[in-house]
Amino acid sequence: MSHSRWIIFFGLLSLAWVPHAPAATALSPSSEGCLECHGSVHPGIVADWQRSRHAAITTGAAMAVSGLGLKVSGRQVPEPMRDTNVGCAECHTLRPEAHVDSFEHNGYKVHKVVSPEDCAVCHSVEREQYAANIMSAAHGNLAGNALYADMTRTILGTGEIKEQGRIHFAEPDAPTRADGCYYCHGTRLELEGTELRETDMGQLTFPIIKGWPNQGVGRINPDGSRGACTSCHPRHQFSIEVARKPYTCKECHAGPDVPAYKVYEASKHGNIFSSVGGRWNFDHVPWTVGEDFGAPTCAACHMSLVVNADGVVVARRTHQVSDRLPRRIFGLIYAHAQPKSPDTTIIRNKAGLPLPTDLDGTPAAEFLIDGKEAAARLSAMQATCRACHGTSWVRGHFERLDGVVAATNAQVRAATQLMQAIWKKGYAQGSGNGGSLFDEAIERRWNDAWLMYANCIRFSSAMAGGGDYGVFQEGRYHLNKSVMEMADWLKTREAGKN
Repeated sequence: MSHSRWIIFFGLLSLAWVPHAPAATALSPSSEGCLECHGSVHPGIVADWQRSRHAAITTGAAMAVSGLGLKVSGRQVPEPMRDTNVGCAECHTLRPEAHVDSFEHNGYKVHKVVSPEDCAVCHSVEREQYAANIMSAAHGNLAGNALYADMTRTILGTGEIKEQGRIHFAEPDAPTRADGCYYCHGTRLELEGTELRETDMGQLTFPIIKGWPNQGVGRINPDGSRGACTSCHPRHQFSIEVARKPYTCKECHAGPDVPAYKVYEASKHGNIFSSVGGRWNFDHVPWTVGEDFGAPTCAACHMSLVVNADGVVVARRTHQVSDRLPRRIFGLIYAHAQPKSPDTTIIRNKAGLPLPTDLDGTPAAEFLIDGKEAAARLSAMQATCRACHGTSWVRGHFERLDGVVAATNAQVRAATQLMQAIWKKGYAQGSGNGGSLFDEAIERRWNDAWLMYANCIRFSSAMAGGGDYGVFQEGRYHLNKSVMEMADWLKTREAGKN
């Protein structure tokens, strides 16, 4: 059978198969061509797209929506796209000259990796906000910070026994990095060449992309852009509902270093969501508190456009998640004010380390937001809280959180003082002696104190209670235990010298 007849055959097969086609579509000829083959070759992809808003409305009709229901923020959408639905070609053939992974595919210049710059044609404001978001720089912030890169080496690398029984952790290989920390932080996608594959349509050429697949929040794309919209809006339905539910955030924020989901799940908010969330409306824009949903999810607190029953804006939609966050409770090694720039590799403390605080807790203030900005962000967060809670409740909650942050920072300081004494006495090598902060057992115990336990306590407090996560379940019990064990370890080493 000829190549053209194969296309006709599979096209007819796909049209006969498709059970959920939108009632009225206005597809471009290019997207129709894609669906002719991919309806049978990739039925799951096509079915997801058919359930999407992209398939249900033309771009021009979406642009005509105004006010709080607006979803298409881009005003420079090319004229040919305005009269069609957003189909395969509208995303995968955009800006071919910018994508080094573009390849000839049945008469089209197609790229495999759709980037935020492609989405920006229709969603320009969201792209700009996300670019200012620390998550967009997640790959570079990890790979470009020598201290963090060293920590990932000791977590992901294979241990080798060296002289005197010391363990050396080798640099992890690419699959391990991609499957480990860079699953969430994002890989760097690079074109390595092409390959010829046998397909139902005959022999076709496809690009080989190093680092693919990946949907990490800070992924470096072949067009040079940062991020992946599909981290929160999975292909090819790009559902608002999926993005608003906490399971999406759970993928990277499960803990124990960032225990947001498990704390949420155990909190009163999570209890309500688990019990009655199945009756909520997760698609409505704007999202009305008390009508569409009855307790916050991650999105309600951090990103979504939320209004009250009168349509008054409670919180504006943002893709710069730190807009409502005055501080980073994720301690590095102490909780601190949010960084000014999403690129945290520029931060240096007084000792010259790429950390937002000194080891004594003094903040690297020139790289962090000031008190005025922190107050504005706190006010934005509290406005969402007051949609359901009284002023005294909200004030009491954040006063309690302030106390928890201060107490955990103080306990981390105690652990760090012990670690500094251990380094000074030469019982562990440390960075000052040309070693690592992370590759000895006692250093790992110190890491546990601030990376796991102090963080868990802060998240439990910040998220309105996470059951026992603030005490026995990776909370205060374990934080204090780690400090006690460090103190005993040091005493034992001292006694062994005498």
